[in-house]
Amino acid sequence: MLGDPIARRALAEVLILAVACGPLGVWVLLHRQSYAAESLSHGMLPGLVIAALAGLPLILGAGAGVLVAAAVIALAGRDERVGSDAGVAVAVSFLFGLGAVLALAPQAPPRLSELLFGDLLGVSAGDLAVAAGLAGAVVVALVAAHRPLSIAAFDRPAAASLGASPARWEPVLLVVLGITTVAAAPGLGNLLLVALVLAPAAAALAVTRRLGRALALAAGFAALAGVGGIALSYYGGVAAGGSVALCAVLPALGGLALRRG
Repeated sequence: MLGDPIARRALAEVLILAVACGPLGVWVLLHRQSYAAESLSHGMLPGLVIAALAGLPLILGAGAGVLVAAAVIALAGRDERVGSDAGVAVAVSFLFGLGAVLALAPQAPPRLSELLFGDLLGVSAGDLAVAAGLAGAVVVALVAAHRPLSIAAFDRPAAASLGASPARWEPVLLVVLGITTVAAAPGLGNLLLVALVLAPAAAALAVTRRLGRALALAAGFAALAGVGGIALSYYGGVAAGGSVALCAVLPALGGLALRRG
């Protein structure tokens, strides 16, 4: 497998993403932002489709799509008449439906699956460089925000007095989540990238209650999912993105089973 340059680039892509996605997922779950993670990833589909129609790099479409999705989701969440969750659900459904309509237009490229599920086996050296830069920025941001994120997650009543108000730091977490979403979209698409963010983190939190260990385990589980998924794709002849997502979810299911047992 490592003798194939395509498989090597795909493996490098998922390992780069694992360093950012695993630890970020722990914070997302601790701050109960998993719905936001799914919403951002689904809501950026129109941006991906428009970039594909215009012949632009998908990374640009992902970035623009995340910005628009975040704005729409924020506005929808403020409507107290229907409730924030319902408003966000309607907004995300609208954005995802708009992306599907655009993708089915006659001018749309025929390979919609690459937008939905990514193209790990098609990543280039340029894609790796962009992913590495964005993932590095995410890691730096998480290290810098470790203390306030910890306080806001574990001691919310006292967080404001300690300079770690959740109202201030949870939007920062969403910004970091948006950057990660942009980094992961070309390789995993807008449907599968959530699996690499949330599933390894869920597995880590299921087997340990110590924050530092959970962060490390989440990165490790995400990396193992990447290696296992690429190997399954290479030797089994199945889709790479779906294989990585499957391998990411399996430890989470095992961890939940252990906790219930």
